[in-house]
Amino acid sequence: MSTQPELTRRKRTLVLAVCCTSVFLGNLNNTVLNVALPAMQRDLHSPLSGLQWTTDAYLIVLAALLMLAGSAGDRLGRRRVFQTGLALFTLGSLLCGLAPDLGWLITFRIVQAIGASMLNPVAMSIITNTFSAPRERARAIGVWGAVMGVAMAVGPMVGGVLVQGVGWRSIFWLNLPIGLAALVCAARFVPESRAPRPRRLDPVGQLLVIVLMGSLTYAIIEGPSTGWTAPRTLGCALAAPAALLALLFYESRRHEPLVDLRVFRSAGFSGAGAMAVCSFFVLGGFLFLNTLYLQNVRGLSALTAGLYLLPMAVMNILTSPLSGRLTATRGPRLPLLLAGAATTAGGALLAAGDALTTDGLLFTAYILIGIGVGLANTPVTNAAMAGMPKEQAGVAAAIVSTSRQFGQALGVAVLGAVLTTGLHSGTGFAQAVRPAYWIVTACGAAIILLTLATTTRRTPPPPEPPLPAQQPQASGAVPGAVPGVPEPRP
Repeated sequence: MSTQPELTRRKRTLVLAVCCTSVFLGNLNNTVLNVALPAMQRDLHSPLSGLQWTTDAYLIVLAALLMLAGSAGDRLGRRRVFQTGLALFTLGSLLCGLAPDLGWLITFRIVQAIGASMLNPVAMSIITNTFSAPRERARAIGVWGAVMGVAMAVGPMVGGVLVQGVGWRSIFWLNLPIGLAALVCAARFVPESRAPRPRRLDPVGQLLVIVLMGSLTYAIIEGPSTGWTAPRTLGCALAAPAALLALLFYESRRHEPLVDLRVFRSAGFSGAGAMAVCSFFVLGGFLFLNTLYLQNVRGLSALTAGLYLLPMAVMNILTSPLSGRLTATRGPRLPLLLAGAATTAGGALLAAGDALTTDGLLFTAYILIGIGVGLANTPVTNAAMAGMPKEQAGVAAAIVSTSRQFGQALGVAVLGAVLTTGLHSGTGFAQAVRPAYWIVTACGAAIILLTLATTTRRTPPPPEPPLPAQQPQASGAVPGAVPGVPEPRP
């Protein structure tokens, strides 16, 4: 770990506040956008696929660059990279608010995402270097995780208020004063630090990750509109598995790979990664579908739509700390089984019942989905870290964080494509969306099956044989860590 002067308690608190501001910005931006999508669609004359790209362009770039940003912070200086991320995110927000058409909006969302990729992993490195005592570090990460959960939960409400009162462009302008204040405070209060032995950059691996995520998402989003056999769609559909095979071949032979494939030898880690994709697939896709349904089909205002989603947000906030306590005392198995059961029930209620026409059933489904998402986050990270050698903790947590973001992107792409296909066949929204909710139900069932297959009744012991060690991350950072997760055992 890099050495730096010991900070006073007040200064450490200020550093934590700056880092929490960045995570609030990034995660609020993920969910506040959804309520504004119908207004964007009307103003920019966007097809459904355009709305999918407005969301997924951000999520894909963010997911693809998270691991690179963490390495860049260790190499170039964490405060420097963190400030660069804040500046780019704030600039991207300004440009999004001024975007004259859909194409420019998507382009500026990419600028936002490049900046956002430098916030979460680098801020977590700053926190772990600032709070050296284990107990203080655990409390700091707990605050960090709570802020992350609150930002994701209140996004639809904040978006509804802004869109209703000012217009959709205001959801981006909201970031400007917060981002500028965080930028100034970072320069004043956050100490600079670097890793003595940073990992080498891996540009080839980074390019293959971008090609894999981008081509797969393009094929899914554009397939229903342009045709699954159209040259561009088919080309992207073939490019994705080709990039995956090339990534597996190249990374397995590199001394310091971007994606260390050795962590996937742990069944617990592989299962946790898959569950992260499933859980955030549900979150991203569910919010995307429901904001369109509430405003375009029910005819609700943006503010009322945000209020309709409030039960989901409240349950997310309430169950997140409960999940942390259950994980700490009982291990990840119980909260993950409960998360899977709640998600399955919520999806089934929307797919097979009358939830789309009955408010009571609709709110029940929202509550169940909120419980499922809220319970899953902490035990997924715990299941990934349990038994993982300490030297592998940083890269493992970075991969799980990437899985979360890419899961959201896939949820928007896949469920949006299913809806588009149904609408093109001439059915109404209520019928066209039912297959999408069956997919949500299947994701909940997958979480249950993966939990039973890859976790034990208690926190699992270290895998046998142990994973090969790799060069330790000097920062000791665990990007994407959440409250309630014990330190990985060596």
